[in-house]
Amino acid sequence: MRARVVEAEAQIPQALADALRSGRMGYMDFQRLENLRSDTEMRKGIAGDGPAPGAKA
Repeated sequence: MRARVVEAEAQIPQALADALRSGRMGYMDFQRLENLRSDTEMRKGIAGDGPAPGAKA
């Protein structure tokens, strides 16, 4: 089961790159997504559920 999750997570950057290249996703959409990820990691860190401060996700 974990192997499927890892495989699916590896496809995310490829799908994002394809969406940017094909025009289905714009630069601002990508920036909003990255901002959402950053906010989520920050909130997890504050709550004590996330990785150590400064850790890359």
